[in-house]
Formats: sequence, C-alpha cells, structure tokens
Amino acid sequence: MNLKPEQLEPHLRKQLAPVYFISGDDPLRVIEAADAVRAAARSQGYDEREVLTVQTGFDWNSLLSEAGNLSLFSQRRIIDLRLPGGKPGKEGAQVLRDFAEQLPEDTLLLITSGKLEKPARTSKWVQALDKAGVVLFVWPLKGAELTTWVRARMLQRGLEPTVEAVEMLTGLVEGNLLACAQEIDKLHLLNGAGPVDVADITAMVGDNARYDVFGLIDSALLGDAARCVRILHRLQAEAVAPPVVLWALSREIRPLVGMATAVAEGDPVAAILGRYHVWQNRKQIVGAALKRLSADDCKAMIRQCALVDRVCKGRAAGNAWDELLQLTLKLAGKNVLPETLEMEQAS
Repeated sequence: MNLKPEQLEPHLRKQLAPVYFISGDDPLRVIEAADAVRAAARSQGYDEREVLTVQTGFDWNSLLSEAGNLSLFSQRRIIDLRLPGGKPGKEGAQVLRDFAEQLPEDTLLLITSGKLEKPARTSKWVQALDKAGVVLFVWPLKGAELTTWVRARMLQRGLEPTVEAVEMLTGLVEGNLLACAQEIDKLHLLNGAGPVDVADITAMVGDNARYDVFGLIDSALLGDAARCVRILHRLQAEAVAPPVVLWALSREIRPLVGMATAVAEGDPVAAILGRYHVWQNRKQIVGAALKRLSADDCKAMIRQCALVDRVCKGRAAGNAWDELLQLTLKLAGKNVLPETLEMEQAS
C-alpha cells in the first residue's frame, strides 16, 4: 500500500500493517512519520524494539535471525531498521523480499531510508514491501504546501502568526523543515504561546552580534572557550532561564552524535553536513566541531544534558550555571574547571 505523508495518521488510527517503509530526503518528516508508526505500535502492545543500522559490513542475516528470535519479555515487538543510504545491495534486497514474503508473527518491521532514486522505487524489494505493508515516500514541500506546513506547525506550538510572519519565516528557512521546526520551537520557548508578527521573527533571527544563547552555541562549536565564559556570565546576569540555554545546547549536540559517527566511518564531512541539512552559513563552524569531537564525546555530552536537566529541575544536586559551563566547555573541546577558565579570563 502506497501512502502519502498526510494519509499516515488516518491510516494508523484504523489499522497497523506488519511492514512500514518510509523513505525521503527530508529528515524531519521521515523521523516524524517513523515516530507516528512507533507510537501507534506501542499503543497496541508492541513494547519491545530492536534497532538495526545498515552500514559497512552489516550482516543482513541478523535481520532474519532477529525476526526468528522469540522474545522473553514481550509478545509483540518492533524491528527498527535504519537504511541511511537507501541501497540494501543485492544481499539486502533479497533478505527484505524474503522477510516480506514470510512475515513473522507479532513483529512489526519499520524501515527508514534516505531518498530512493526512481529505478529503486520500482525495484522488486520495494514492491515486496509495498505488497506486505505500507510504503511512504516523503517529497520536499514547495510553494503553497510549504507555507501551509509552516503555519500549521506554528499553530500546533500554540503560536498565532500573521500571514506576513509565516511568509517571512518560510523564506528564511529556504525549505529546510528541520531548521524551520527548530526556529518555531525557539520562538515558542523564548516568547511563549500567542501572537507572532514580522517584528518577532526579525528579533529572533537578527542581531547575531548580541550575547545570546545562539551566539553561545556558535562560539562553542568554534572552540572559543573564553568567549563562551563571557556569554554565559552575561546570560546569567540577564536572568536568562537555565533551561533555555540547555535546550539550545542539547538541540545542537543531538545531531552531532550521528554526524561524528559518520565521520568515524569515513564519510566526507561535506557529504555529512549536506545529509543533515546544515545551513550553508553554519557549515564551517559545525565542520570545525566535527574535526575536534568524537562520537563518544558527543554521547557523553548527551548524558550530561540529562544531568543538567535534573539539576535545573531540582532533582539532582548542583548549580545549574556551573553545570551549563562544564557542558559548554566540553562542546568547545576544553575539559577544564570553571575556576581555571575564570582565572585565565582575569589574567
């Protein structure tokens, strides 16, 4: 069954197929479609999940083995297969066909993939998946569709934008839905729910020279630890809420995990930045961070984000601003104590 993205939610409310194949070059819509499938599956008792990522040296027999393994803890489970390149190869194509033709009981196969070229969309393995379940291709939004999506996204976050504000934001993000969603989240976080006009959009994206949380991110990515300290002190003095700073840091760190992993696997940095839709004017600073940070560094920072979140909420001991400083310095590649850096600042 071939579905359009807007048909997925109504479909999931009615039924759950044994196979879902979601493909496209828009990461946000692919991720959110997959999230919708996982949520629907959990609501129907699929509470165990096994994640398999296809990369160099991947053993396709592991998919069949996983499908044949009986769970000790759950009668229903999801096999979450990630196919970043969209090319399973000859062996993988045959395994996917075999899986689709002999579906295991109480198992849902969810496959997410990068964009498939036209010949691949009509290949036998895709046809087999289509026959067994649901195939969904995500195409880029353009023109009125994009404007409609931006407005709907803003309304969903409790924002009430003017027509001009929607048009301005649509133009600024240049079709990058992931970046657009992040800007909308930023608007909501900094201004709260309610009316949004052109002045609000301008204030959000303008004045890049001022000391704000987004200047902090760029300084950390560039490895400018001293400037990070100055910005954090300014933010604290201006009574910016620590969760706002944490949100900005964690938003930047999460995709770095995947990008740093790809660097370790030998992928060119330029290709990685393109795959993650990094804006042109930010490719240099994100690329600088990827040269400095390993995948393990980024994973450690994700864990530290969780700790900072608990400190901010009073669920763990510590000072939120001290923890934010340590996290920011790690992003900048400097594992030093705050006191040390402050002394360097004063000298």
